[in-house]
Amino acid sequence: MAQFVLRLVVNAIALVITAYVLPGIHVETEIGALLVVALIFGVVNALVKPVITILSCPLIIITLGLFYLVVNGLMLLITDALSGGRFEVDGLGWAILGGIVMGLVGMVLESVLGLDSESGTA
Repeated sequence: MAQFVLRLVVNAIALVITAYVLPGIHVETEIGALLVVALIFGVVNALVKPVITILSCPLIIITLGLFYLVVNGLMLLITDALSGGRFEVDGLGWAILGGIVMGLVGMVLESVLGLDSESGTA
């Protein structure tokens, strides 16, 4: 349970940093709203992303993995649609850039906090 909460906080921090860096992404900075958006993003990544990745596998292979950036951007757009105005993305281009920034920030934070190791149980 603690690892789940920690990953939720990492997603929330990554969302805030992404919104701060990119002018085309906006998020409410209130803690409650931010955690709700992070939870929505986590659920979308856990349930929708694997399905879209499998369906777009031929495109990912043809583009040598670059289409996966579009898949990450689509996850942000889906989060935008489900967040009820707490999180907004101005378009697919900003969503793709946001996916890159969120991926980098999340990777750094998970590495610093030790969440990227395989030793933990799921």
